[in-house]
Amino acid sequence: MLPDKDGTRGELGCGSGATCRGHSEDTAVSLFREYLRIRTVHPEPDYDAALKFLDRVAGELELPMRTVEVCPNRIVAIVTWEGTDPRLRSVLLNSHTDVVPVFQEQWKYDAFAAVKDKEGNIFARGAQDMKCVTIQYIEAIRRLKSEGRRLARTVHLMFVPDEEVGGHKGMEAFVNHPEFRALNVGFALDEGLANPEETFTVFYGERNPWWITIKCTGSPGHGSRFVENTAAEKLRKIINSFLDFREREKNRLNTSECLTLGDVTTVNMTKLQGGVAYNVIPAEMDVSFDIRIPPTADLQEFEEQIKEWCRVAGDGITYQFAQKHMQQDVTSTAESDPWWKAFTAACGAM
Repeated sequence: MLPDKDGTRGELGCGSGATCRGHSEDTAVSLFREYLRIRTVHPEPDYDAALKFLDRVAGELELPMRTVEVCPNRIVAIVTWEGTDPRLRSVLLNSHTDVVPVFQEQWKYDAFAAVKDKEGNIFARGAQDMKCVTIQYIEAIRRLKSEGRRLARTVHLMFVPDEEVGGHKGMEAFVNHPEFRALNVGFALDEGLANPEETFTVFYGERNPWWITIKCTGSPGHGSRFVENTAAEKLRKIINSFLDFREREKNRLNTSECLTLGDVTTVNMTKLQGGVAYNVIPAEMDVSFDIRIPPTADLQEFEEQIKEWCRVAGDGITYQFAQKHMQQDVTSTAESDPWWKAFTAACGAM
């Protein structure tokens, strides 16, 4: 079992395919901890160190790794295990190398030390999102190769930068590159979460992330007066509208046995900007939200709701998206679907 996101604990032990001597650490766990120690943390991820690590791992797997610089200093790495019939559409196992910033004072251990306590719990930024998945991909191929297996389809392991800041200089740029089209991808697996129980959680859809900044303008003035129509008054109404909706969605999740986190819209206020001095009423103030909308929601209707919140809050309010995903397709889980049928058959055999 692998660690939870943000350093909360999970357990790791010797796997069925690993070589352990006495109480020595499983090789996959050691590799995992080594990867966690690479500081691919924003705002200045050490991508060079990550690429050197991945190149070494590819060598250990006896597989070629090629790199594509999709933007200045932003490199996508691809490790390829060629299948017996390369004409078939390939399988892509994608993961990102970067991790979000750390508030070290909230951590029990150094967030990049990958400390393992005596119970086997590992603490590190990126353990769940998503370096554990990267190592799972690598370990799966290592075990298959060690058993002498060959797959009909080519499998590509792909490692992309900048996912945590929107992917604009990573996957978004790469999908329009001829190197991506040459991969001939027929099916892809991407980010998921490790499960601490003896079950596999399958994510067959994804909520659409909307990152939005709302700018409120108003009358400036001196801090000693009751100036009317201020940016702050409008900002308060905007914040209340978003957070009231957040509370309703949270209650909907907590009071229904049928809903999971992926079925509701999460809203979190993440940035607040404005003002120049204690005694000056600012002419404008900004607030930013991270919104995740399930594929079952009406996206156009939700944006109309945002427009209504802005209208009710007052004049001079505008909004801009830093990220606005509109993809609502989900992978089929019908018994007739070839992917789902193959996956459930493999699980059943286990």
